[in-house]
Amino acid sequence: MGEVLSDNAKGLALAVASSAFIGVSFILKKIGLRRAAKCGARAGGGGYTYLSEPLWWAGMTTMLLGEVANFVAYIFAPAVLVTPLGALSIIVSSVLAHFVLKERLEKLGVLGCVSCIVGSVVVVVHAPEEHMPNSVEEIWNLATQPGFLAYAMTTMLLVGTLVLFFEPRYGQTNILVYLGICSSMGSLTVVSIKAIGVAIKLTLDGVNQAAYPYTWFFLMVAIICGVSQINYLNKVYLSFQVMLTSF
Repeated sequence: MGEVLSDNAKGLALAVASSAFIGVSFILKKIGLRRAAKCGARAGGGGYTYLSEPLWWAGMTTMLLGEVANFVAYIFAPAVLVTPLGALSIIVSSVLAHFVLKERLEKLGVLGCVSCIVGSVVVVVHAPEEHMPNSVEEIWNLATQPGFLAYAMTTMLLVGTLVLFFEPRYGQTNILVYLGICSSMGSLTVVSIKAIGVAIKLTLDGVNQAAYPYTWFFLMVAIICGVSQINYLNKVYLSFQVMLTSF
C-alpha cells in the first residue's frame, strides 16, 4: 500500500512539473513564432521559417522536458490521476501570457482558471482505483475491444474531416478547428503513451516488452499523433491568443 502511494506521489509531482514546463513553452513558442512571422511565411499559412528561430526551439525544448516528465508520470501513476493535472498548464500559460505577451486576462478567464484548478483537484481526490496492466499485450486487448475501436475510428474520421474540409475554410478564423484536431489526436496519444510507459516499466523490471509488436505499434501511434499535434499547435499559437490555445 505504501509503495502504491509513493508511486502515485511521484506521478503527481511529475505531472505538476510537466504542466509548469508546458505552460512556459507556450509563451516561448508564441514569441518565437511572432518573430519568425516577420521574416517569412506564417506558420498558419504553411510556412516553416520558425524552424530557424532560437526562441521557438527553446519553447520546443521546454515542452519536450514537460512531455518527458508527463511520460514518466504515466509510468508511476494511473492515467486518471495524471491526465487532469495537465489542466494546470493553462494556469501557468494564462498568467504568463497576461504579463509577458500582454494578453489581457479577463474575469471570465480567471473564472476558467479557477474552474480548471477545482476540476483537477476533484478528479484527483475522487479518482477510482485503476487496474495496472501486466503487459502491453493486455493494453492491446483492451484497445481492440469493439467499444474502443469504434471510438478510435470515429476520432480518426473526425480528424480527417477537420483537416480536409474545415481547416482550409475556417482554420484561420475559428480556433475550434485546430483545437479539435489536436484534442482528438491527444486522446489517442494518451493511450499510446500509457502503453509505452507500462512497457518501459515492465522491461526495467525484467519482463522484456520489446518483443511484442504491440509495443512498436503504440510507439508509432504516439509519434504520428505527437508530431501532428505540434504542427497544428504551431498554427493555432500564431493565429490566436495563448490563453485561448491553452484552454
